[in-house]
Amino acid sequence: HVQLVESGGGSVQAGGTLRISCVVSKYGYRQYCMGWFRQAPGKEREGVAAIDMDGMTSYSGSVKGRFTISKDNTKKVTYLQMNSLKPEDSAMYYCVAQPPWTDCTGSRLPSSFGSWAQGTQVTVS
Repeated sequence: HVQLVESGGGSVQAGGTLRISCVVSKYGYRQYCMGWFRQAPGKEREGVAAIDMDGMTSYSGSVKGRFTISKDNTKKVTYLQMNSLKPEDSAMYYCVAQPPWTDCTGSRLPSSFGSWAQGTQVTVS
C-alpha cells in the first residue's frame, strides 16, 4: 500500500516560483516511477513530469524548461520546482507513484496502476 502526502502549494503571481513536495511511504520507493500530474476545473488530467528509478526525467511540452522534478531517495521525497509560472499552470497538482514496469513518461501520467493522494492547489494570478 502506497501512501503519499503532498505539500507546498499556494498562490503566486505570474512569473513567480513554487516548489511542491511529496513524501512517500512505500517499501521499494527507489524503484518506483514518481511523477506529477495536474487537473484544473473542467479540464482533463494532464501529465506534467516524471522521474524514473535511474533518475531520468521527462516533461510535458507545456512545462518543459520551466519545471524541474527531482527526488531524494533517502528521505523518500519527490519535488517539483516550478519557475516562470503562468496563470494556465493553475490546477490541483497530484503526486503519483507508479510501479517501475509502467510507462514513466511525464506527459502520459498517471498510469491506472499508479497511486496518488489528495493533491495540492497551485494558483497563479
